[in-house]
Amino acid sequence: MKVNPSNKTLQISPISQWWPTNQQPLLIAGPCSAETKEQVLQTALRLKKSNKSALLRAGIWKPRTRPNSFEGVGEIGLEWLAEAKELTGLPTTVEVATAQHVELALKHKVDVLWIGARTTVNPFSVQEIADALKGVSIPVLVKNPVNPDLQLWLGAIERIMHAGIHSIAAIHRGFSFQGPSIYRNKPMWEIPISLKALHPEIPIFCDPSHICGRRDLLLSVAQKAMDLGMTGLMIESHIDPDNAWSDAKQQITPETLQELIENLAIRNTSAPQDIVDQELLKYRKEIDYIDEKIIELLGDRMKIAEAIGEYKKEKNITILQLDRWKEIMQTRSEWSKEVGLTDEFTKNYLEQLHKESIRTQTRVMNSKGDMTI
Repeated sequence: MKVNPSNKTLQISPISQWWPTNQQPLLIAGPCSAETKEQVLQTALRLKKSNKSALLRAGIWKPRTRPNSFEGVGEIGLEWLAEAKELTGLPTTVEVATAQHVELALKHKVDVLWIGARTTVNPFSVQEIADALKGVSIPVLVKNPVNPDLQLWLGAIERIMHAGIHSIAAIHRGFSFQGPSIYRNKPMWEIPISLKALHPEIPIFCDPSHICGRRDLLLSVAQKAMDLGMTGLMIESHIDPDNAWSDAKQQITPETLQELIENLAIRNTSAPQDIVDQELLKYRKEIDYIDEKIIELLGDRMKIAEAIGEYKKEKNITILQLDRWKEIMQTRSEWSKEVGLTDEFTKNYLEQLHKESIRTQTRVMNSKGDMTI
């Protein structure tokens, strides 16, 4: 993943200026879809009783992969949310995908809007929403795009900000992928980490429901988000999850949600100097030393790759030697298991190393205009 470096701070308002409570973690909860008035009101009442949620969510318009499935109740659901807010005092939030959605949500006094992953992926759609928000003061949450593209995510945030909205947060909900996985959407934690590194002023929520796609993984993903210092969570909660009209497997009852939140360990997002003791400093110095050695060894490895490139050029051998690559993947995977490294980490590391080695050998091959691939 390539990230364009940026030192420019976005004009994002501190979340404390627009979020209704400072309770940790900041929590958005509610059903995947508003289904009936009774369901919305009962969910809101039970979430209010748990005293954990700060924002009540519900899908009003549901973008579905295929037609002829439940696509949301539409505007009437906004009326139910307004009644739920009056009944419980919980502010409300809904997903908007068009300018018309924005207008209807504002008409029914929704407190916070969010832009979904299928919309974020399309700059034209995001711009349409941004244009509808000009002259309006309302917080907007921006989910990551379906595909793993940090620049597209940042671009959506910037479009909303340029419309005059500065109460903005990002939502990490995972990314589509090919291949087997325990997750519905692969977390790819490195992408929200990169977003935070580039723009620490942007609050980031995690949506474990859409990452996991199943209840039994919610706690571990929520804890990971907290360990990474994310601002809060968006978790789907339904009074009867097994019979939900959409995404039943990933929803939990308000009572189960309360239990999940109470089982989270909330860490300090930064370590004040007075608690950074000598032992921690010692560990950090050891890591610095090891990292320096790793980088030196990688530099040495690339020098060898350069020598290999020279040899292949001289002998007129192609750069890619598939049997050798398979051998490296197999042996290094075995070595990694012996020291407790995960398969995913090892695979990603080797793929990046291989790309750099190919790049180095290609440069050598192409020197002086000689091309032998």
